[in-house]
Amino acid sequence: MLMKANVAVRQTEHVNTDAPIALVIGSGFGGLAAAVRLAAKGWRVQVLEKLDVPGGRARVHHVDGYTFDAGPTIITVPFLLEELWALAGRKLTDDVDLRLIEPFYRVRFADGDHFDYSGDPERMRSEVLRIDPTAGPGYTAFMEEADTCYKLGFESLGCHAFDSAGDLLKAIPSMARMKGWRSLHAMVASHLKHPKLRQAMSLQSLLIGGNPFSVTCVYSLINALERRYGVHWAMGGTGTLVNGLVDLVEGMGGSLRTGAEVRRIEVTGGRATGVTLANGETLPADIVVCNADTAWTYKNLIDAKHRKVWSNAKVEAGKYSMSLFVWYFGTNKRYEDVPHHMMLLGPRYEGLLKDIFKRHKLADDFSLYLHRPTATDPAMAPAGCDTFYVLSPVPHLQSGTNWVEQAEPYRVAIAEALEKTVLPGLREHLTVSFVTTPQDFQDNLLSYKGAAFGLEPLLLQSAWFRPHNRSEDVKDLFMVGASTHPGAGIPGVLMSAKALETVLPDLATFRR
Repeated sequence: MLMKANVAVRQTEHVNTDAPIALVIGSGFGGLAAAVRLAAKGWRVQVLEKLDVPGGRARVHHVDGYTFDAGPTIITVPFLLEELWALAGRKLTDDVDLRLIEPFYRVRFADGDHFDYSGDPERMRSEVLRIDPTAGPGYTAFMEEADTCYKLGFESLGCHAFDSAGDLLKAIPSMARMKGWRSLHAMVASHLKHPKLRQAMSLQSLLIGGNPFSVTCVYSLINALERRYGVHWAMGGTGTLVNGLVDLVEGMGGSLRTGAEVRRIEVTGGRATGVTLANGETLPADIVVCNADTAWTYKNLIDAKHRKVWSNAKVEAGKYSMSLFVWYFGTNKRYEDVPHHMMLLGPRYEGLLKDIFKRHKLADDFSLYLHRPTATDPAMAPAGCDTFYVLSPVPHLQSGTNWVEQAEPYRVAIAEALEKTVLPGLREHLTVSFVTTPQDFQDNLLSYKGAAFGLEPLLLQSAWFRPHNRSEDVKDLFMVGASTHPGAGIPGVLMSAKALETVLPDLATFRR
């Protein structure tokens, strides 16, 4: 698989030059999904990407025959992808080979015990009862409550923009039914007593940047969503989905321009009229759709005089998600006992999360997500080898950590922990090694404070309280991606593009 690294503009010949122009800032999943939906509605779309390859956080690294997905690797809710392909008159299955992963992932506890988190109902119940033989009724009750949150939170609210106070008022009955003021961990703990089960059923919010002890229990819907649709892998890597979406955009008359960093969103008469790039070039537009980090966008790309709602003070007062330390590495042997997805929990759970989210302190201990795509897809590495990345949730840059100095000692500590647990002899088998730190999230991905998921998805930073899909400050400026409604994760950012459709202006308004 080769990722497209086209610094110049690529565009199909079938372009309606009379159609109004939509500029999309950023080519992550949210931006590309928005571009497909805009093109399907008749907009003339150009996607602008700062990096030299598409994908944003989902970009791909190719090193010495190893393929490393930089970001999201857990793919759920395939129908959201199928919708995009259908809008382009194509079928997802013609372009992408999605494989169901079973078990979804393994949760390894600090004492060496593990829990295989599965899509098989009987296997899941057996795992639960193995850890706590009395947990059957509580587990059933937890699943029922998670299903309710899925129906009310995902199906009813996820794909609709929260554009006004009226939208908020309409959602209050559903939030009340879900008792959304409770934390996810509190909801899980009300049903399950064993600490291991509480961890296994609440850690999922970390996948979208949320502390289980703080985020709303609405995010228990992740459990229901995974059970309903499964956890999948795109053969060839997540980059095959990125490439596929780029092909859809271009096949519908849109274009992608890489190496095109936006330095300013132009605002005239209170509305977005285009962008100015880092090279000084100005591109006009009828609407601007931003897939970039919303806090960074408001603070750095829009002049303060145009911002009454998202002032600098409000941006700075937000509570932001954790960041990530990611070590990408290859080995010259295969570790056949390691599954595709594994969570390795450290000796502390709540205490570590307090250090990360509340104290903004880089702790000596850590919990890890280990990704071994070659368990499913051997072509991600040379023959007989393995591709890995290991991700450690860490505080954002408010911690004051000097990552230039700390990156290597932190990587070495992770390597030692992996070698002692699931990857014996790791260091003698290493072939490729490089890292991404919170500083990279700020400097390369333009994430405010280096936070990997924007504002933390707390109750009062979700839905209407999150930066809106239609900007509250600038007319004809719209937001998609992890840092707007409904939030992070591949389903969340794809749904943000779907929510965009509920607030787009009438195309006829701009027809030339």
